[in-house]
Amino acid sequence: MMCMFFAEKIVDDFKSAVKSDTALYGKYFHEMLNRGIYLAPEQFEALFVSTVHSKEDLDKTITAHRESLAAMLK
Repeated sequence: MMCMFFAEKIVDDFKSAVKSDTALYGKYFHEMLNRGIYLAPEQFEALFVSTVHSKEDLDKTITAHRESLAAMLK
């Protein structure tokens, strides 16, 4: 279980979490969705990885992550 934030400083509590860039997370969410990766639509929800996810699933997610971040920089 994990959570991803777009923030200038480390997020380690609720106070720092609410300072994160939720609009940027929204862009990331849609970039990932365009690549077939379904994330929690709200930044304050957790991501889950389980033993059901195959190496191929994880590789696809990592590739989509890199492509999504690159697309957001354009």
